[in-house]
Amino acid sequence: MQHSASSSNEGGGWWRDAVIYQVYVRSFADSDGDGIGDLRGATERLPHLAQLGVDAVWLTPFYASPQADGGYDVADYRAVDPLFGDLGDIDDLVRTAHELGLRVIVDIVPNHTSDRHRWFAEALAGEPEGPARGRYHFHPGKGVAGELPPNDWESVFGGPAWTRTPDGEWYLHLFAPEQPDLNWENQEVHEEFDAVLRFWLDLGVDGFRIDVAHGMVKAPGLPDIGHKEQAKLIGAQTLPFFDQDGVHEIHRSWRRLLDSCPGDRIGVAEAWAPGPDRLALYVRPDELHQAFNFRFLKCPWDAEAMRAVIDESLMATASVGAPTTWVLSNHDVVRHVTRYGGGEQGRRRARAVALLMLALPGSAYIYQGEELGLPEVVDLPDEVRQDPAFFRAAGQDGFRDGCRVPIPWTTEGPSYGFGPGAGWLPQPDDWRELSVEAQTGDPGSTLELYRSALALRRRLPGLGDAAGVRGEGGAGGAGGAGAAAFGSTGMRWLAAPDGLLALSRPGLLCTLNTVGHAVEIPLPGRLLLSSGTVETAAGTARIPADSAAWWAI
Repeated sequence: MQHSASSSNEGGGWWRDAVIYQVYVRSFADSDGDGIGDLRGATERLPHLAQLGVDAVWLTPFYASPQADGGYDVADYRAVDPLFGDLGDIDDLVRTAHELGLRVIVDIVPNHTSDRHRWFAEALAGEPEGPARGRYHFHPGKGVAGELPPNDWESVFGGPAWTRTPDGEWYLHLFAPEQPDLNWENQEVHEEFDAVLRFWLDLGVDGFRIDVAHGMVKAPGLPDIGHKEQAKLIGAQTLPFFDQDGVHEIHRSWRRLLDSCPGDRIGVAEAWAPGPDRLALYVRPDELHQAFNFRFLKCPWDAEAMRAVIDESLMATASVGAPTTWVLSNHDVVRHVTRYGGGEQGRRRARAVALLMLALPGSAYIYQGEELGLPEVVDLPDEVRQDPAFFRAAGQDGFRDGCRVPIPWTTEGPSYGFGPGAGWLPQPDDWRELSVEAQTGDPGSTLELYRSALALRRRLPGLGDAAGVRGEGGAGGAGGAGAAAFGSTGMRWLAAPDGLLALSRPGLLCTLNTVGHAVEIPLPGRLLLSSGTVETAAGTARIPADSAAWWAI
């Protein structure tokens, strides 16, 4: 099994500095020509990930599902949906990945099931106070005849979070109506998910990304919130249905389960918390191994803001001895090329921030196609969209189909190598120029930038995991007054001009220029890698606008 350079650090594990690649299965590679990506297609493309230099692959849900929400509405947690293959295909993928030195993380969806799940069918057919309904949140309504929902909670996808059944009761769904929330006060729910986790661990997976890890427990009494626009898909609101303290006992029990298995198996929380201190609770020593750091993803293109988010994130996780994670895009948000301005400007900034992310202490996540510099597809026709948020909440930010368009592999073909036919969402014509084939071997391409950065990350002993950061004083700019010392000294900020970040790791300096013009600085060291053309002369370096560079020091 391949690891990055510092995986053997004392108290470490492979996940502490791993680079993990997210595969959105239906948009990665289609082996059979039905337009939908599948497990066999993903297996065939695993060599690309090994060559890219990542440590692990995370697969989005491939379980049996009606696909009301892209597979996050699971009807059978132990079966593969025929859209994606069968159990033999996932077994082949795991074995092939391990042979290539890649670990495999799969999604688990414990907050809700599909409305086609056997349990929910039993609940609808059962008595209002019967045991089958006790697995979910069924409640009588308010009003004279129970015609009003039990409370004012809203779905993350828009509209009420309650749907009424023919017998007059209401059931809770924090997402689509086809995704009824499970009741984690029910012991049978705990026992079922323990069994599901063991099933996939026995098959050989290396861990789980836990969907809505903050959502399984609801506040006692299901209190009203008292206002509208309650929850965003990735938000930090304080809400009675998210980030309740009771979720932590669930994660502790899962950590015990993971630790009981041979090998380093991990749990990764997709948790939305009001602040970094609350998020750090999910990665205490007896809970999960990682939690997604959405504050970094949501950070604007601003040096001061980036530094603040990095400092706060590192401080919070260092307080519990856990690594921080960094992520720029995923299947739920607008791709960061577009978030950073789109076009040539967005591409420059995306390349630069990738070098910043890969220089930071901790673990990094790459969303498929990010290494190609893919932008968001913003002009999809309404008739091809499939995101339930599009249909339930017109006008909501970030319809998710635009970041899920199948990625291009070749310069020719009906779907640029995604499959033998057209894909389930249309690709822009200019994506042939962004394909793996077009970018391979081009030293100026985003793909080769990622390959070079990941190769250096493996090779340089100062990159990867470290618990802390300390500031170094200086005047002015984002690199001015330093943060208080804490944790280890694996990273520190150096003084730098306004708009420029300069962070050092043992043996390496990363500079990031966030302003719209070149900035000249004293030559920091030997140039290793840059996202733009850096000019050096007479002991100085000229850092182009919206660019980053790595220097050996």
